[in-house]
Order: sequence, then C-alpha cells, then structure tokens
Amino acid sequence: MTDVFGLSHKDDSPVSGQARHEQVIFCSDERSGLHAIIAIHNTALGPGLGGTRFYPYESEQAALADVLNLSRAMAYKNALAGLDLGGGKAVIIGDPEKDKNEAMLRAYGRFIQSLGGRYVTACDVGTYSEDMDIVARETSYVTGRTLAQGGAGDSSILTAFGVFQGMRAAAEHAFGTPSLHGRRIGVEGVGKVGHRLVDHLIEDGAEVVICDVSEQAVERVRQRHPQVEVVADKAELTAAEVDVYAPCALGGALDDETVARLRATIVCGGANNQLAHPGVEKQLADRGILYAPDYVVNSGGVIQVADEIQGFDMERARAKAAKIYATTLKIFATAAEDGVPPAVAADRLAERRMSEVGRIRGIWLGQ
Repeated sequence: MTDVFGLSHKDDSPVSGQARHEQVIFCSDERSGLHAIIAIHNTALGPGLGGTRFYPYESEQAALADVLNLSRAMAYKNALAGLDLGGGKAVIIGDPEKDKNEAMLRAYGRFIQSLGGRYVTACDVGTYSEDMDIVARETSYVTGRTLAQGGAGDSSILTAFGVFQGMRAAAEHAFGTPSLHGRRIGVEGVGKVGHRLVDHLIEDGAEVVICDVSEQAVERVRQRHPQVEVVADKAELTAAEVDVYAPCALGGALDDETVARLRATIVCGGANNQLAHPGVEKQLADRGILYAPDYVVNSGGVIQVADEIQGFDMERARAKAAKIYATTLKIFATAAEDGVPPAVAADRLAERRMSEVGRIRGIWLGQ
C-alpha cells in the first residue's frame, strides 16, 4: 500500500525560499518489513536525485521531518553543484543491521519505479552500493551501484574530496592560503566520509584530532594514521583549540551550545543539515567563525553518482567535484559583498539558478 500526497508551492515561481515539497510518498510492504518515505522537494532543474537513508527513527514523524529537510537540502545542493537535477530524498525506517533484506530492497525499488523517473535514488547512511544493485533489479532510476554493475561505486570518495576542496577554499578566505599544512583540524565522525577526509588532511600536512561513537571507526583511522589524536566526544572536540571543526556525523551538529563552545576559526564538514535551527548561521558570523555551507562542500558525492546517469567516468566526476573549491570561494565573496552569512548567500545563489533555469524549462518545445 502506498499513500501519496502532493504539496504545491506557495507561489507560482519555480522555486522560492519557502517553497513546499512537490510530493511526499509513504511506501509500505508489510511482509518484507518495508516502511519508507520518499520526498521530492523541487524538480525545476530535473528529476529529484538524492540518497536513501536507512535508520532506526524513533517515530514516523521523526523520519518525515528528516526526509523533508534532507530533500530540500538536495535541491539546493544539486543546484549549486551545477547539475540538471532537482531535490529528492528517501528514508527507510528500521535498523539496517537487523531489518535489511532482499525482498525489502526490491519492494522499495518497485515504489521508485512507480514514480516514473521523478525520483532517482542512491546510497546514504545505512545503505551501500551493493544495496543499490538490488534496488536496481526493480527500477532503472537508481545510481551509486557497484563498479561491477557499471555504477559509480562508493560516493563517499568524492564527498570527502569535495569537503577537502571546500576546506581549502575556507582556508584561503580566512588565512590567505589554501594549504592546510600545520593547521589543526577536528573531525567529528570518521565513518564513510570522515575517514577519507582524514586521509586528505594528513596528506596535506594537517594535524588531525578525531572523535566517533564507534570505537571500530576510530581504530580504523588510528591503524592507518597513528599520529592522529583521539578525544572522548563531540563536547571535548568542539572545545579544543583547532583551526577547523569538521562535522562529519549526523545533522544538527551546530546548535546553540556547540556554537558558544567552539574555538575554531572555520566550520567545514561532510554532515548534512549541520545548522540545528535558523539563526545559527548568524551566531557563527557574530562570533567571527567562517561557515562553509554543508550542502555546498559535501556535494562531491552527488556529483559522483549523477555522473553515472550518462555512463560513469571517475576522472570526469572528480574534475567536476574539484570545482567545489571555486564555488565555495564565490559564496564567501557574495556573502561579504551582500553583508550576509555564507549560508544565506549560498541559498540565494541556488534559488537564483533554480528560478532562472526553471523558467527556461517552461519554453514549449512542441511534440
């Protein structure tokens, strides 16, 4: 059984800052245990592309709130990444370690196929390229498959690379040089993206401090980079004397308490939806902390999986992801010129592209 409801925009423009979601779909298949929500925020630039998050939400309401926020962020992320794709996201409610099974993933693929291409999925927290191979047995609207199946593979590769490029841009803006050599970087979360980011930082000569709730994840980094310092938790990391704080775990990392405690000059990380509530971006700016908008710097992953749509080529995708450096610098320059925080400047640039290109899409091409 599937429940579908559409939510129209508040105005007639292709996008507005307060635009509602175009469509939200509840998907349920009791026998396989599938309980999923697909949210399509905006298709002004093309079909909504965004990953599938498999997570044990405490309630359906919590899952809905997450997928709405994540899908909106994908619309803005895809726009600033220069992709002809809109914003979409999906969540599957459950514990991926216990509940995931083939029938569930194939049922989920059937629901995606029923949308006729309005939504294209990929990997996210709790899902992997191998899962996308299974989903792809029931739908053609899937990316992030394994290399063996002609896919883009693990999207965390270019996600981490893009965050590194965004961090270099932030260093250029704040310190006058893009080099992170000798800089002290605090990385919260060393899972899929975080551990790869550490690799880039160490290679560039940075000093790295990490924390993670998973001892296994921490140990993996320590084995690869014994010089990395480990602290107990987020509170200790954010209070430490670091040049850059890189949140790479789940969203909401930047709340009032964290911002007040931060001693970093720059915030730049791979986590989605880092700002816990509206107004946090101003708190950061008031404290003189440079914030690199999350959906800008972590867009390398979506660039990677989007490239799969036309036949994946890693070098081509990496070249596109490298442009995150220039995009981030542009956002900082626009923010300074307009007298607004970088997060506001990024939103304005994304909305401008969605509006301008979305208008062009309205030109009738005939039959």
